[in-house]
Amino acid sequence: MSATDAVERRVIELDDAVAVELAGIEDRALLAIEERLGIEVHLRGNELTLAGEGRAVGAAAEVIREVAGWVAGGRSVTVAAVDALAVAASADGPVAQLSGDVVWRNGQTVIAPRTAGQKRYVDAIRSNTITFGIGPAGTGKTYLAVALAAAALTRREVGRLILTRPAVEAGERLGFLPGDLAAKVDPYLRPLFDALYDMLEAERVETLFERGSIEVAPLAFMRGRTLNDSFILVDEAQNTTEEQMKMVLTRLGNRSRMVVTGDVTQIDLGDRPSGLIAARSILTGIDDLAICELTRSDVVRHRLVQSIVDAYAASEGSGS
Repeated sequence: MSATDAVERRVIELDDAVAVELAGIEDRALLAIEERLGIEVHLRGNELTLAGEGRAVGAAAEVIREVAGWVAGGRSVTVAAVDALAVAASADGPVAQLSGDVVWRNGQTVIAPRTAGQKRYVDAIRSNTITFGIGPAGTGKTYLAVALAAAALTRREVGRLILTRPAVEAGERLGFLPGDLAAKVDPYLRPLFDALYDMLEAERVETLFERGSIEVAPLAFMRGRTLNDSFILVDEAQNTTEEQMKMVLTRLGNRSRMVVTGDVTQIDLGDRPSGLIAARSILTGIDDLAICELTRSDVVRHRLVQSIVDAYAASEGSGS
């Protein structure tokens, strides 16, 4: 905040239940608002004081109103959820719209878009047969897609969930790794397993695997197949070759939906061109196919991730 910015001070009287929820563990929800919006936040009893640049104070007040509505409706308040509201408010995003768009709910696990860019991405997946989610690390590309896939499977909109990603070193080192095929490919597919286990109970995941309702496999296993009645997630697609990308896109069968995710700044193909970059250029403008670009403002991991993304982008741009 510059010396010319007007400092606004706003006092909000909270209901008992709202004050308790916001205080939480060591005031971490309030600290999230402070960090995301660059203001000072103090809670004493039921009196919440916001101080800082006027627009930021107004954004924080909007977050508090939304949290109060959650409490009144019996919804639990988590630090992550409050942080998501603050992220949206800091970017002038649709705070109420984001918080009301629950992609997946399972017990205490509630997954919703946390930025305006994520909201556009989620809406694109819902509205198109094929959606590309392209953006830097931490923007929720894979996590939100897995959540939407789990929801579609649970609602029986599709008969199975297929999660796949390229194993870049499959032609060189995979055969030398110890163990059977499952052990060999596990390091490549572990992030997809982790997302599934975040959203579903372990026993249920195992049952769905046994029934064939969930399949997780390297991209090479998709060749020659027709994937009907499926939600297909192609992760880390920046590491597909142009031939692999064409192959997997043409596996799409009837009553299926596909999401392709990747970060074009993290390509591990050496001198070979990325199939994701080629697809972004070739497929633009095709009906029922969306290309959704996420940016650093959609990073929802630790706030330092945004700074790291920016630093690397600046370094690459300068050629250093």
